[in-house]
Amino acid sequence: MLPRAAMQKEANDNGRPNEAHEPISKATSELNNLLQIIAGTSSLIENIWEGNDASEKYLAMLRTSVERAEKVTAELAKYAGGSERKSLVHPEIAGFVKTTGAPNADAPRRTILAVDDEEMTVGLAKRLLCDAGFHVLTAQSGFECLDIFRRRPHGCDLILLDLTMPFMDGEETFARLREIRPDVPVVLCAGFIAHERLERMLLAGLSGFLRKPIAPDELVSYVRSILEGLRFMGTGAVPGVSAVV
Repeated sequence: MLPRAAMQKEANDNGRPNEAHEPISKATSELNNLLQIIAGTSSLIENIWEGNDASEKYLAMLRTSVERAEKVTAELAKYAGGSERKSLVHPEIAGFVKTTGAPNADAPRRTILAVDDEEMTVGLAKRLLCDAGFHVLTAQSGFECLDIFRRRPHGCDLILLDLTMPFMDGEETFARLREIRPDVPVVLCAGFIAHERLERMLLAGLSGFLRKPIAPDELVSYVRSILEGLRFMGTGAVPGVSAVV
């Protein structure tokens, strides 16, 4: 295993892994995407079969396998120079975040735009967030995301944006979203991202980061926390502020 300093040195000026580590970063991202689908589906099946003793041992094996796979992909991410953070809230928002329980029944229903080119991933996110009381819109590309957003730029309270998408990736989509509405709150979701690239996006106003795979309860609680922090700030995205990740 390479020392951390050496791994960071091998990243280029754009915050992307060098050519030698590019296949590893892509494989890591894809593994995390698959784990996201497996873990989310497992959680839904577990709810359906709750109390069924015959299925419990198989679900326990599946959970153990997912945990092991997560550790392996985390090591791959570190080797390729990726961020070690599992989740991150922009420092300005973090100062206003507090632990939130169930949403207030009298509070207005918040709208989330979930963007991911994996149909199963975006479908699972929609199911989980709808069950938690959110209104959820979905898009499977950066172009579709921008098309939805242009029609109602103030109709989304938060955008969950996948990083690795064909034709237009999450970083470019994020930049174009901010051209339409500079204070749009965006949380990046990625299986792999280089440390420098994540810091650059945070400096540009990214509200937060979640590394895939994302556990169902983590997704819901994180979204609520981000929205709570933004509500206390009385704004959407934050201006460029130095972030330590």
